[in-house]
Amino acid sequence: MPILSSIVNWVNTKRLHQIDLFRKYPYDVQRDGLMRLLGEAKDTWIGKKYGFSEIRTIEKFQERVPLSNYEDLQPVIKRVMSGEPNLLWPSEVKWFAKSSGTTSEKSKFIPVTQEALEECHFRGGKDVIAIYCQNYPDNKILTGKGLTLGGSHQINSYSNQSFYGDLSAIIIENLPFWAQFIRTPSQEVALLSEWEEKMDIITRETIRDNVTSLSGVPSWNLVLIKYILEFTGKSSLLEVWPNLELFLHGGVSFTPYREQFEKLIPSSQMNYMEVYNASEGHFSIQDEPDKDDMLLMLDYGVFFEFIPAGKVSDPDARALTLNDVVCGENYAIVISTNGGLWRYMIGDTIVFTSTSPHKIKISGRTKHFINAFGEEVIIENAEKALDIACSKTGAVIHEFTAAPIFMGDDQKGSHEWLIEFEKSPSDLDYFTSVLDNALCSINSDYEAKRYKGITLEMPTVRNMPQGTFYKWLRVKGKLGGQNKVPRLSNDRKFVEEILSLETAVK
Repeated sequence: MPILSSIVNWVNTKRLHQIDLFRKYPYDVQRDGLMRLLGEAKDTWIGKKYGFSEIRTIEKFQERVPLSNYEDLQPVIKRVMSGEPNLLWPSEVKWFAKSSGTTSEKSKFIPVTQEALEECHFRGGKDVIAIYCQNYPDNKILTGKGLTLGGSHQINSYSNQSFYGDLSAIIIENLPFWAQFIRTPSQEVALLSEWEEKMDIITRETIRDNVTSLSGVPSWNLVLIKYILEFTGKSSLLEVWPNLELFLHGGVSFTPYREQFEKLIPSSQMNYMEVYNASEGHFSIQDEPDKDDMLLMLDYGVFFEFIPAGKVSDPDARALTLNDVVCGENYAIVISTNGGLWRYMIGDTIVFTSTSPHKIKISGRTKHFINAFGEEVIIENAEKALDIACSKTGAVIHEFTAAPIFMGDDQKGSHEWLIEFEKSPSDLDYFTSVLDNALCSINSDYEAKRYKGITLEMPTVRNMPQGTFYKWLRVKGKLGGQNKVPRLSNDRKFVEEILSLETAVK
């Protein structure tokens, strides 16, 4: 595809200059972006309510518009879904991304405007290619097809005016015609909703394609890869797709899965690249191959604010702009977008690794943590500690979740870890000890609670049978694509469900 490559290279060069601009002038780009958003929405219901037309500064915007979460916006979103125009955004809103970021029972419907699709989600996809091509100038990624493994893609009709489904389904439905030539599987297959049927058909349809890239959540891609290898009788994915060179991943940490991917795709030429793409927007891209942080993308029609994670519940907490953040602090993200979300708390937490330019790592969720005894263990702590335990014991983890064991009459508190190993440690007690020591070294609050076992006792680690989490997700109706196992919980709901499922099987 020499003509396509030439066009892409020309477009990429122009775009990389724009990315350099917001690297150098982040605050100015964000401020100007916010003013454009306010100008576009000034005549909407929310724009009139908060006087968008009179706002000239970020400070005035923060003063007038309150912080919000989904529960705050839900009544208005329902009106938008029913076809009422000009409420949160001036243009027609007919697409809604059904959130499936957790195994929570509750669904969220996030407005996806045409502006959000074109200026945020599609631009993010094109920027991935631009940055990848800059980092790997000899790549052959556009000589083949990209296999995107999304969620349960079915599009549903809410009313005559609006439709909902996974974000990946909405993107597929709205892709420009030329994008269909560089992606696989076919749109009909990608839109299948039954995961196990879809996995089989994807395998049969794509094994003869020249697949050069994969993208999606690591856990589900791993399930697909193993299915393909079993179907074809091959031991390496490169025997199926010899020109495969990139796995574009997001949704969960790649650390627990890297060893398994490198075993099934044994090539030093295979590249891995992380993105942070949610139903609410495309937020960041890993721009340096040798570093595991991501560049915050500042010109996608998204204005960012940040609240120190420990103050999320404080009604008087001050939201910070890019000028005020520091490295190493755990922040909850607040966004205002061209999708009609205003000062919206998405529930994710991040840590800045650099403020020149602004680079981040995802540290967890505002509601996914263990803090039953004041230990404040977040997902980043858990993943680092597990990585240390695996490194010292030779174990490989497939899936895990953890929750507190609450204090009783005759017992102190502790944590319970349900772990499904790809390769089990030879000594589970030693693995548990290393995990405990690693958490103490990483988290001073956990260390204080573990001191002489005064508050917390040694954690309990359970080696779960192969397929445990898959069976649980199947029971929950959450197989496929964007569904993820909750890593940490401050109650025992998920842990008890999984344990009861195993008891029922026995």
